[in-house]
Amino acid sequence: MTTQTAVPVARRQRGVNLEKWGWLFMRGSGVLLVVLIFGHLFVNLMVDEGIHQLDFAFIAGKFATPFWQWWDVLMLWLALLHGANGMRTIVNDYVTNEKARKALVWALGLAAALLIILGTLVVFTFDPCAGVLEDGSMWETCQALGK
Repeated sequence: MTTQTAVPVARRQRGVNLEKWGWLFMRGSGVLLVVLIFGHLFVNLMVDEGIHQLDFAFIAGKFATPFWQWWDVLMLWLALLHGANGMRTIVNDYVTNEKARKALVWALGLAAALLIILGTLVVFTFDPCAGVLEDGSMWETCQALGK
């Protein structure tokens, strides 16, 4: 006598699988963040005079070029989205109360969005010549820029 057991057929979920895309984003953004962060550290700490060159003029010079603006903005966006997605995963795994989970996920999203907006504004509206005095190290550069 043989017994047959019914094996349920696995059904595909309809629509977009957000967890899969979140998992893929974490892997891609992690690799890209490693490149961006080590490039950032290399330029700031190893090139020319190393850490001794870090002052307001150095940062102002970096933020005066679109390449470094976009480099830092991309690093900021990816780091915040990567961190918020990781925290969302932890909240989804460990918070059992549905209302608390939704509130925490919303708070994470709002905090990440606010920091992305503020950080982007700082990078792109940074004026290195605001408040530069005649005896400052940036005076000649600002005069050459016409500011």
